[in-house]
Amino acid sequence: TEVKEEIENDEVKASLYKKAQAADSKALATTLNTSINNAMKIAKRYPTVTVSTGQQRTYPRYDKNDKIIGWTGQANIELKSTDFAATSQLIADLQETLVMENLSFGVSDTKKDALEQKLMTNASRAFQQQAKNLTRAWDARSYRVVNVNLNTGSNYPRPMYSAMNMKAASADASVPSQNFESGNSTISVTANGTIELTK
Repeated sequence: TEVKEEIENDEVKASLYKKAQAADSKALATTLNTSINNAMKIAKRYPTVTVSTGQQRTYPRYDKNDKIIGWTGQANIELKSTDFAATSQLIADLQETLVMENLSFGVSDTKKDALEQKLMTNASRAFQQQAKNLTRAWDARSYRVVNVNLNTGSNYPRPMYSAMNMKAASADASVPSQNFESGNSTISVTANGTIELTK
């Protein structure tokens, strides 16, 4: 048996990055670290948004003779929050210097856990009802549960936003914040198992 419920997404996640090139790796690291440190300072103005440093990549650039002629690097920061308005404004502030990599919506752990608890009870009841139906269909006196497994699954139709080629606005023009439409997710719980019928 499977029970499921559609629920409004209440969490937004975003990834932004700074990409740069430099003649040597030290200069590149200085540029990337300075940019990310400044972004983290801006993010501190938004306490309802959780911000963490993401992946960082550095790789050499070669000429046609396989000689290193410079370095390219990218540093990411990750945002997560249930406060859509604050996250949208923070993203707008950060897009003065960083580029958006992706934006996705989902259900927060707190909201998902509460719904899954309810759905587990519903799935268990549905399993018992199915067992009773089978008992009647097979003209059995009763049934005994041999085993039952409860599995949770989430289907997140997350609206995705990608702007890999989006250029940051000029420094003297602020970026407007975006109105978020978070969409819904479907949370499901499946109960499967074995029953033994008693004739």
